[in-house]
Parts: sequence; structure tokens; C-alpha cells
Amino acid sequence: MASPPQALLEKLKNYGQEHVFALWDELSENERHLLVEDIESLDLPRIDRIIKCSLESQGLPVPAFETVAEDKVSRVEDRTPDEKERLWKKGLKAISEGKLAVVLLSGGQGTRLGSSDPKGCFDIGLPSEKSLFQLQAERILCIQRLASQSTEDSSGVMPIHWYIMTSPFTDEATRNYFESHKYFGLEINQVTFFQQGTLPCVSKDGKFIMETPHKVAKAPDGNGGLYSALKSSKLLEDMAMRGVKYVDCYGVDNALVRVADPTFLGYFIDKGAAAAAKVVRKAYPQEKVGVFVQQGRGGPLIVVEYSEMDPAMSSEIDQITGQLHYCWSNVCLHMFTLDFLNQVATGLEKDSIYHLAEKKIPSINGFTMGLKLEQFIFDAFAYSPSTVLFEVSREEEFAPVKNANGASHDTPDSARLMLLRLHTRWVIAAGGSLTHSVPLNLTGVEISPLHSYAGENLETICQGKTFHAPSEITF
Repeated sequence: MASPPQALLEKLKNYGQEHVFALWDELSENERHLLVEDIESLDLPRIDRIIKCSLESQGLPVPAFETVAEDKVSRVEDRTPDEKERLWKKGLKAISEGKLAVVLLSGGQGTRLGSSDPKGCFDIGLPSEKSLFQLQAERILCIQRLASQSTEDSSGVMPIHWYIMTSPFTDEATRNYFESHKYFGLEINQVTFFQQGTLPCVSKDGKFIMETPHKVAKAPDGNGGLYSALKSSKLLEDMAMRGVKYVDCYGVDNALVRVADPTFLGYFIDKGAAAAAKVVRKAYPQEKVGVFVQQGRGGPLIVVEYSEMDPAMSSEIDQITGQLHYCWSNVCLHMFTLDFLNQVATGLEKDSIYHLAEKKIPSINGFTMGLKLEQFIFDAFAYSPSTVLFEVSREEEFAPVKNANGASHDTPDSARLMLLRLHTRWVIAAGGSLTHSVPLNLTGVEISPLHSYAGENLETICQGKTFHAPSEITF
């Protein structure tokens, strides 16, 4: 291969990317083959459209927005015990009928946690030593059991199908982890792994960055790559074939996530919306979280990142309620109809607008500043004809694991303590008590998700009994 393939070179010239062959003469024969294979694997027309649309969208003003209308939010304090039970039963019925699938966003490594393993493999230090993956798998098993018990004909209850989105960096390790742990008790055929896509990293003028003389630098296309990945891998068709109507979607790094939550599903079905999100109130005005707002008067609910909101607006207080005007934090706990997922996958691909993240990119010149092209999971809400929000308690459902121990927030230690405290409250509410060798506010007990999903069915185990903290309560 004395010179670059002429047809490929001309194609690259059409998109202004012919520089990828700049070091051709210095490559070995094998490296030339690798470079040609790398370029031929790229969908150049699509990538060119994404780069142009994304660069052109930068610098545009953030659309005007307003606070979320009250009728779009189900608040914790407004849900009576009877209402919660009704929604729970409605959700369980839909689950027993096979109408819910679960999608896990699990493309990231635990780099900030000091680990190169997939983040779901991480052990946050619970007495049971369970990983995030295991906690979530066991919650699915628990809901399957509760759904089966809720119907007279349990023989027809289908397992909840779990679709797990990995990345090129986590796929093999994730599959091996599940295999080595025998899928944590789940059936092998109820778990489907699929990979999110990658896109070339580019300079500020849209040129591909070369990681080596024979390889284009690439990065995952963000957790919003979910939509195109589901479509391209035909998993939306797979869901339809299974009779799925609703899809629960969440991120792997939440130690308290209520996977396949029947109450949330029941609310979603009740409202007849295309999309829904669980939200928690912002802890303080400067908390670094995206918040839901209403785009324009009567427009869709969208998420505005904290970096895109004027600090003065972030601090605005409602004079009547005393609450922040913009208070509904997005915590990556979403519910979609399958029909909407099909629509949004088409819409995002058509518009081709990606967020540009300026990062250090490995290149032939060492690490260089460049742009990663990403879509975010919450980009979908701009396409939704109807979105509703469902407030949950931070202490019960949101314990993110993002930073190594020693950081000020969102660490394994903080997540572990939140889980132990929650389960301690469950034990006390069920008539049990605790002894402890360290202050109780620094410890607690752990209850397996296999035995209780949200604190239910613990009276016979806990009534009149005393447990020592920290420990796992075994049954």
C-alpha cells in the first residue's frame, strides 16, 4: 500500500479531514492497514453533520425559561398513604404484565474512585460487601417477587428485562463481572448488554485529533448516546417484541436507586405522559446540579445545567413558599414510554447537536486540549410533548458515588452511611432497636434488597428484636 487509497483520500478531502494521512509515509505496512480500517469504520457523513451542527450551536443564548408549573410536579408531602398504595399496586400490575423494561447507564469507569473497573463493580464498604451492580440486581429480583405475589396467576409473570449500556472501555469487564457472579441470581436471558457509540475527538475548528499516527482519538458519545445505541442495535424493536410499554432508565452510580419502582411507574401511567423524571429539591442554591425548567411560556420541560444558569437566578427565592424558584434537581432517574424513545432517537439524530466538552485529549503531540462530542440523557426532554416530575426524598433515593473518599461530597463513605441510616429507620419503624459501638449517626444496619425493597415486610423479622450496628441483618 504505497499511497493512501485514492477514493478514501478524496472522501476525507470532502470533509476537510485529509490531514489524518499526513504521516502516511512514516507508517509501517501494518500501521497503514490499521489507519485505513480505522477511517473506513467511521460514518463520515454523519460525523461531519454532527461536528458542523454542534460547532454552529455553540455560543447561542440559552432559551428563555420559567419555573416549572405546580401541576407538573408530584410532591412528597402531597402523596397520602392511600395514594402511595394505589400507585404501588398500579405499577406492580404493569410489571406483572411484562410492560416495564429497565435500562442501566453503565459506560463509565470508576476513575475518580481510584479504580479502572466499571463503576458498577465498586464496593462502597457495606457490611455485605455488595457492589452497586449486585444491589441493583437484587432490587430487580425483589420487585419481580412482589409483582408475582400481587397477581393471582403468578405463572404468567415475565422477568423484568435489564438492558445494560456499556462503553468500549467497560463492556468486556462488565460482561465478565456478571458471568463470574452468576448474574446475581437473575436469569442470563433477562440481561442484555449493548455498547454506546464513540465519536472522534476534534480540535476547535472541527479537525479530527490523531491519538497515534494510525489511529483517530475517540471518546464515548455521552450517556445520551443511549438513544441512538438502542435504535442502531434494534433493542427498541426487541422491547416491543417483549410487550414492553414503559422504560425505566437510571445511572449506575446511585447506591439508593429504586430500580423498577412500582410507585413511580404507577404515577407515570396515571399521568399518561411521554416522559417523567424523579427529582429532589436542591440542597442549596450553588449545588452543582442541573435543574428542570419550563422552556418559554407553555414550552417543554428541559434541564438547564448549573453552569448555564445565572447565579442570581439560582438563588431566587419564592416569597410565598420560601423555596428556591428553580429547585427541582435532575438526578438521572427517568421513565419513558417506548413510543417516545423511538421518536426521540429519530429527533436527536436528525438535529445532530451535541454538547462540546473541552478536555485533554491523548494525541501524537502528547495531551492536547480538544473537544469531546457528547449527548446527555436529559436532552430527550426537549422532544417530549408531555413531561411530569415526581419528587422523592434525597435521604431515601439519592446517594451518588462519584468522588473518592476524602472529597467533600458524593463519596462511597457518604453513600454507605445514607444506606445504613435508611435501613436503620426501616428497622425502627418495624419495631426493632439497635445497639452500637460508635455514634448511631455514623453507623447503621444493612438489609438485603432480596428481603425488602422499600422497608416493607420487616415486622416479623424486626419486631421486638435488637440488632448491633454496623452489621447486615440476615434472614
